[in-house]
Amino acid sequence: MALIKDAFPVNVLNAIKACPEVCSIFCATANPTQVIVAETSQGRGILGVIDGYSPKGVEGEKDIQARKQLLRNIGYKL
Repeated sequence: MALIKDAFPVNVLNAIKACPEVCSIFCATANPTQVIVAETSQGRGILGVIDGYSPKGVEGEKDIQARKQLLRNIGYKL
């Protein structure tokens, strides 16, 4: 398994999906994660991924503008 550290997932996800050797992407986040793995006599498999924390609140108009500006700054949104 390979991990990419210190990168914005939104910037690298499409490039990773375009790579023919990549079978599945279970999670693309900058949040802390936990992986639930099960093992049977046939082998192991991922049941799911727990991604990040619960939301801290609802975005207001000022928060929306700040988020959009961040996405423009990292080159994800024009």
